[in-house]
Amino acid sequence: MDRRIFAAALSVASNSVLVIAKFVVGLATGSVSVISEAAHSGLDLFAAVIAYFSVKVCRKPADHEHPFGHGKVENLSGAVEAFLILIAAIFIIHESLNKLRQPSPVDAPEWGLIVMAMSVVANTLVSRFLFRVAKETDSIALEADAHHLSTDVWTSLGVFAGLGIIRLTGWHIVDPIVAIIVALMIIRVAFSLTWKATGPLLDQKLPDGEVGELTEMVMSNPQVVGYHKLRTRKSGPYREIDYHLIVPGEITVEEAHEIAERIEDEMRRRYPGTHVVTHIEPDTEDTIGEPGTQIKEIRKNKSDDTSP
Repeated sequence: MDRRIFAAALSVASNSVLVIAKFVVGLATGSVSVISEAAHSGLDLFAAVIAYFSVKVCRKPADHEHPFGHGKVENLSGAVEAFLILIAAIFIIHESLNKLRQPSPVDAPEWGLIVMAMSVVANTLVSRFLFRVAKETDSIALEADAHHLSTDVWTSLGVFAGLGIIRLTGWHIVDPIVAIIVALMIIRVAFSLTWKATGPLLDQKLPDGEVGELTEMVMSNPQVVGYHKLRTRKSGPYREIDYHLIVPGEITVEEAHEIAERIEDEMRRRYPGTHVVTHIEPDTEDTIGEPGTQIKEIRKNKSDDTSP
């Protein structure tokens, strides 16, 4: 099984168990923070299911209707998951404010302590695995799912601490206060994830570090004069690059094509799954004089020498 699909399926399984456990304990003890955690895990489960199907769809090859592939399904999934995180936070704040207005005791907080401890351990292990696979495969859907679970770790720790204080002191007001603090942490993660997921949907360029690597691959080829009109974007885990390659005007079309192929192969080795479109142009004065054109210093010197 593909590692991305396995990771997404593992998240679905672990969240399913935690949702059931938290709802049962939350309803039995009357703890709004535990019930809020159950709702949070319920959204985590929904998000995990979305991530699972988005990863499967993303792997489908390009077709007639989707000539650039299905990579942006992952970006869309990440944006939806960020929205779900925000909804969870709003729900938690709403329930907590209700409990502050109408306080009620928490019965048998030790059961809540047990299920929160289980949640912390399970989500820590699964989220770390998801982060690792997301980094290896450059999957925004798995990264979003990992963020879901990592926020659940912190919220569970907060609820655990609140229930511990109730168990020791009897201060039941701690329960909704802890839940509100947890919700504010979740909101911060939601906005951060939204920004990261929606950038590729708007065809945001690749990070400066990656663009620098790509241009170095172009300019390091000894037969290349320069380049211009570079455009980059990302589609899920895949990168798309479009640029004009400037080569010596005296070489043949076949030689120019071989140069472009070598550069494209190097780009794909560095970033697997990259789609590259190279437009080949000769090094005429009109070409190298276009705004934004990057040419090698040796070509600049030759141009200066031939200037009247």
